[in-house]
Amino acid sequence: MRISILSRKSELYSTRRLLEAAESRGHEARVQDPFKFTIHVENPPKLLFLSKPFPLPDAVIPRIGASITYFGTALIRQFEQMGVFTLSSSRAVNASRDKLYALQLLSKQNILLPKTAFVRRKSEILKTIDEIGGAPVVIKLLEGTQGIGVVLAERLNTAQAIIELLHVAKQNILVQKFVEEAKGRDIRAFVVGDRVVAAMRRVSENPSEFRSNVHRGGRAESIQLPKEFEEVSVRAAKTLGLKVAGVDLLESKEGPAIIEVNSSPGLEAIENVSGVDIAAEIIQFIEQNVGQV
Repeated sequence: MRISILSRKSELYSTRRLLEAAESRGHEARVQDPFKFTIHVENPPKLLFLSKPFPLPDAVIPRIGASITYFGTALIRQFEQMGVFTLSSSRAVNASRDKLYALQLLSKQNILLPKTAFVRRKSEILKTIDEIGGAPVVIKLLEGTQGIGVVLAERLNTAQAIIELLHVAKQNILVQKFVEEAKGRDIRAFVVGDRVVAAMRRVSENPSEFRSNVHRGGRAESIQLPKEFEEVSVRAAKTLGLKVAGVDLLESKEGPAIIEVNSSPGLEAIENVSGVDIAAEIIQFIEQNVGQV
């Protein structure tokens, strides 16, 4: 089988592991930079790579970063229109990248979320914060990733000032009730198909830092995920239409609360901590499903 891995950097750990896993299982795999493709919108659709006709692979693994979502999903969509199996659909990637839309889809399925609001009117900010339970609140940029663009406001006046400033800067933000009992910890569940193949707990090493992302200096530890957490993680991925997803959860008083679903989750921390060959799990899933476009 021929597999195309769409990634801007072949040296990235996740990209490299997927390439190694594919080749070790006897497949012909290549890493291709999405920006080197040219999309021809015609009937039938056509793709060029470095200005030359691109021989279609049997499967595509999109590793599309947030900064190239628009072009990346357009490229995935072109592969879909040409009948190629894509590990993540363009629609699912778009849904996961729009944080507000993703939360709306999850809430419709009665999946537990931290109390969340989207507010634009200055006069409604204080009332909105009060309605979701008051300070402290977490303020999130809709376009943020890896903990960037996420701020904890411990006081009401601080939250109001931050939100007003971000609105002046024409930024769209979400306001979420801070889940204090999580204590700077969260869980990443890695979903492949209809099961969680690995999980880890991320813990902030800094007592003053509420974000537990490994990219923000957090520590990762392997955990045995309770069944309730597994089930909600798989439901969340399926709700957004993702075959592979990194589902982030908080251990709240009410149970597992979803905070985000990632369509291009990193492999390095969770493979190293769990000891699970997640890259091989992904390739095996493709083997079982290729042709079912």
